[in-house]
Amino acid sequence: MTNTYKHFHRIAWAGVLLTLCVIVFGGFVRLSNAGLSCPDWPTCYGRATWPVQDHEVAAANAVFERAVEVHKAWREQFHRHLAAILGLLVLTLCLLEAKRRRHAIWVPIVCSAAVAASIPVYMYWHHDPAFAMAAAGILGLLAYAWRAGREPFIGYTAVLLAVIIMQAMLGMWTVTWLLKPIVVMSHLLGGLTTFSLLTWLAWRATPNTELIQGHARLFKRLLWIGLALLVVQIALGGWTSANYAALACGTDFPKCLGQWLPEHDFSEALVLWRGIGVDYEGGVLDGPARVAIQLMHRGMAVVVALYLIALAVKMIRTPGLVYWGSVLALLTVAQVALGISNVHFGLPLWVAVAHNAGAALLLFTVVGVLARLREPEQSPEPAPTA
Repeated sequence: MTNTYKHFHRIAWAGVLLTLCVIVFGGFVRLSNAGLSCPDWPTCYGRATWPVQDHEVAAANAVFERAVEVHKAWREQFHRHLAAILGLLVLTLCLLEAKRRRHAIWVPIVCSAAVAASIPVYMYWHHDPAFAMAAAGILGLLAYAWRAGREPFIGYTAVLLAVIIMQAMLGMWTVTWLLKPIVVMSHLLGGLTTFSLLTWLAWRATPNTELIQGHARLFKRLLWIGLALLVVQIALGGWTSANYAALACGTDFPKCLGQWLPEHDFSEALVLWRGIGVDYEGGVLDGPARVAIQLMHRGMAVVVALYLIALAVKMIRTPGLVYWGSVLALLTVAQVALGISNVHFGLPLWVAVAHNAGAALLLFTVVGVLARLREPEQSPEPAPTA
């Protein structure tokens, strides 16, 4: 759609695929209870990889309070390496676009260098200076994006890079703050935000992918509403997972603990901040609070599913949108089925991971159609004849 580096869109699509892998594997890490399997960050028991040999495990156990579980540690550290590769890929996209502005490429380089330098500072326990350096890098990228104005993709890639950096910080806090639910949920939303931004960028940068519709404005409005509902539901899903409330109703569905409305505690369920220093692995809420979280997730699921199905039907009835409407309907039905299966079968790992991936694919569909819808150009009126 715009004049960019000839392989720019291909790199963006590689970023979309890699982000999906990071999201799905991250879900696997979290759902297999491996989120705290590396107690330090960004290393794992002081290593760039993870302890494997017996003497390495013994040395790590002598220094760290948390005992090494090799079968879990590799998952967490491998996930971090995937995320680091994604960060380098997004930096590449940002630099490619920065080259299109004279004397501007130094801005993302300096900002990224400040963030990179903050990591060893953090590792040596100088947390406040490290945070200040990372924050300066993020603010510099956002200011650069603001100054870029309407330059194609320059500001956009800078914002995307800032999101990636913030996502890395959330990953750090996920470990150092011991799976604090608000951080875990924010980390999930950050990953899906990155995925959505890259999806938008990849479609917009790929030539000749417009979906031209006479009612594009209407469909954009409907899709934005669907996207907002989907984000709320994903946040509730993240809150459910972070508080270990997925099986708060047992394996009952559609009832919960054999009742339509069992004992619940919404006021406790909606407390977002409980301080730092508490180990949240396994959850800290009592039964009624977890039930309330599960009920919220189920109730919102009904609203979102009905809206997306109605939107899909409308798209199927519209020429040019039949394929994407069918995809949206299929993914919505599959996501509902996976959610019910999670409860009915007692949260099997592969079903839970697939449910996480289903949310990402729904975002991919909605954001992809939004990025490509365009009103047909108005033909010029014929000049009046004499």
